[in-house]
Amino acid sequence: MLKRLLTLPCLVLLLLIGSYSYCQDSLKKHLPIIDVHVHAMKVNPAFAADMCPWFLSNMPGGDPNQPAPAFINTDCAQPLKAAKSDKEFQDALVATMNRLNMTIIASGDAAVIRNWQKAAAPGRVIPSIGISSSKDMTVVAFTDSLSAGFYKVMGEVAPQYGGMSPSDTSLDGYFAAAEKLNIPVGIHLGTGGNGMANITSPKYRASMGNPLLLEDLLARHPKLKVWVMHAGYPMIDEMIALMGANAYVYVDVAGMIWSYPLAEVNDYIKRLVQAGFGKRIMYGTDLMVWPKLLETSIGVIENADYLSFDQKRDIFFNNAVRFFRLDERKYK
Repeated sequence: MLKRLLTLPCLVLLLLIGSYSYCQDSLKKHLPIIDVHVHAMKVNPAFAADMCPWFLSNMPGGDPNQPAPAFINTDCAQPLKAAKSDKEFQDALVATMNRLNMTIIASGDAAVIRNWQKAAAPGRVIPSIGISSSKDMTVVAFTDSLSAGFYKVMGEVAPQYGGMSPSDTSLDGYFAAAEKLNIPVGIHLGTGGNGMANITSPKYRASMGNPLLLEDLLARHPKLKVWVMHAGYPMIDEMIALMGANAYVYVDVAGMIWSYPLAEVNDYIKRLVQAGFGKRIMYGTDLMVWPKLLETSIGVIENADYLSFDQKRDIFFNNAVRFFRLDERKYK
């Protein structure tokens, strides 16, 4: 009887993530999901490695005289396959978005974002513009980019990779522009991946990912709407303190939701909920070149027995609608 009630896409999702609560009958859409953290980039087959979600309990060891261990885990029987071409990735992404009634906030290559917009349903791809330092573009050029109307979001802002605080005054002009234009801002804080300072970002500093470093920025720009990417992992006490002091700060669970042991991920999200911030947690993947990472990450929230149905809906959809000031009627 159950099989007759399930649509084929819903049955596939059931097999993938072991849950029926988000499957509806064939006459209805899948309950809407908003992924607030997607990277739009051209696929380079030479650097598109397969990946295992959730590191093993012990992170890879190493020796300074040897190459640093890869920050992406590949030690599992069935790793997620990386797309080998732009078309392969786009086709898989759009198919998943249509099947799961998804909207994404996408940052990165503008041409890739435009291609996704054309292929997906109207309004399902919301462009975001990222910046890491004042070397990326001038404040004038940045302001012009926002004013032109294509970009609706500012992010990923990632000064941490350059060893800078998010409150560094060299970035103040960019945040002032976003504040004036009422543009939401996503700022990278917390983890950058295992061994990041040894592999690709020698200036990366874990200390610059402390959520409390946002306080000066928020004080200077009280109307700026900020969400902390990666939920400031693993600095949970600092994250809770910042959210308690600043009523408009949200978080996403992207990246950390698949790159650390599953029990650790669940403990971190559960702690945020227990602290009373279930209305300010947003779903995100940090999606790059692995199309199936969408279903895998959705499964983490879907199978979280410490979350009620309503709390899952808040994380998947309601909180992002509120934060980004979206018209939820367009996604029902």
